[in-house]
Amino acid sequence: MTGRRTIHVRDEFSPLRSVVLARSEMAVPASAHDDPDMRFLPGGGGALGFVGDMREGDPERQAAWEAEREAFAEVLRRHGVEVLRPRLLTAAEKAAAGDLGYANFFARDPFFTIGRHVIEGSLRFRHRRSEILPIRPVLIQEVLPSDAAYVAVPVPEIAAEDDPTLGPGPFLEGGDVLVLGDHVFVGSSGLASNELGAAWLRQYLAPHGCTVELVRLDPVILHLDCALGLVRDGLMIVCEEALLDGIPEALQGWDRIDVSLQDAQRLATNGLPLGPDVYVTDPEFSAIGEQLQTRGITVEYVDFAVTRSLGGAFRCSTQPLHRA
Repeated sequence: MTGRRTIHVRDEFSPLRSVVLARSEMAVPASAHDDPDMRFLPGGGGALGFVGDMREGDPERQAAWEAEREAFAEVLRRHGVEVLRPRLLTAAEKAAAGDLGYANFFARDPFFTIGRHVIEGSLRFRHRRSEILPIRPVLIQEVLPSDAAYVAVPVPEIAAEDDPTLGPGPFLEGGDVLVLGDHVFVGSSGLASNELGAAWLRQYLAPHGCTVELVRLDPVILHLDCALGLVRDGLMIVCEEALLDGIPEALQGWDRIDVSLQDAQRLATNGLPLGPDVYVTDPEFSAIGEQLQTRGITVEYVDFAVTRSLGGAFRCSTQPLHRA
């Protein structure tokens, strides 16, 4: 229908038209500092350096974090991308989180877009399970008036406090979901999305002609996009060491830029294609940028040091609603 919002993401690298860019809010629970599940962070949870809300515990770092996101937003807008922002957390939402902490800091994971399907995820970490709430007004405004399907993964079961698995899920997070036409990859390291989440997605998408492939990850990797980035058709940035079963068959034969497991943990694969010929990354990874430039790709650099120290980078900070 003419005049209706277009919601469509066919792949990871078609020209980006509309994207949700994360806010910069989080409160770290004291338990995170010695939580073995924080092993995906170089230095573990203790490297976060504060307990409670960063705005109060480390205001200078908070200001630098917000400045990083604004610099990224400027790059996006300069390339003609519509930037949508979640609202801030309410006082009631922060209070309801209690000692678990809260998050409103990576838009990639609480929902994801596959084709014309917008799917609210199901997050594993307790402090992230309500992270969809400040994003939902954007989805109500943008998705409901469109012709896209809008559904949600079932709410995960509540696990006992001493259950290190955090329960059976289902867990399904956008950072683990990479779209390549009708082929969807779902990562699973034991820290985020799991087989039950992938099974739910497989059943949901099967009537729409999509194949869902589970990609097992090294347990020090949080999400699939921390080990694999699809830059354009036929070109990827990859940490093969992090892929327990090797490169997926659908990507065999692609040109590749290889990174080490250590650099993968530092988010070397987590840049964002703004189209097949423009890519955003951190100057920390200029060596990758140089390899992209030799392949005819324009590289935009944004210092994302604070964002990366919290476990995510450019792809983690965004979730597209429209790539054309």
